Amino acid sequence: MLVDLRPKKLTGKIAQEALDKAGITVNKNMIPFDPEKPMVTSGVRIGTPAVTTRGMKEAEMQLIADYIDEVLRAPENAQVAEQVKTKVRALTARFPLPYSAS
Repeated sequence: MLVDLRPKKLTGKIAQEALDKAGITVNKNMIPFDPEKPMVTSGVRIGTPAVTTRGMKEAEMQLIADYIDEVLRAPENAQVAEQVKTKVRALTARFPLPYSAS
């Protein structure tokens, strides 16, 4: 899913870095007719394979969307990033990867 961040007055680079600190991986990505440079971008791409592989469904997707919104409302706030990171860890602990370590 491609998200245009211009309404939030954020760049893809800022969003990617802020979300990474919160344990959420996205990729900065250009949007159609993007006014920003390719290394900055106006959007992010959010992939779902990492969460669907774990068995997450719509309810968890809503939580993840809420976590993303929480971080992007305060992208420079390290305390918010840490709080969200704790929530992300708790969520992923409920949905372990389906692979055997052996």
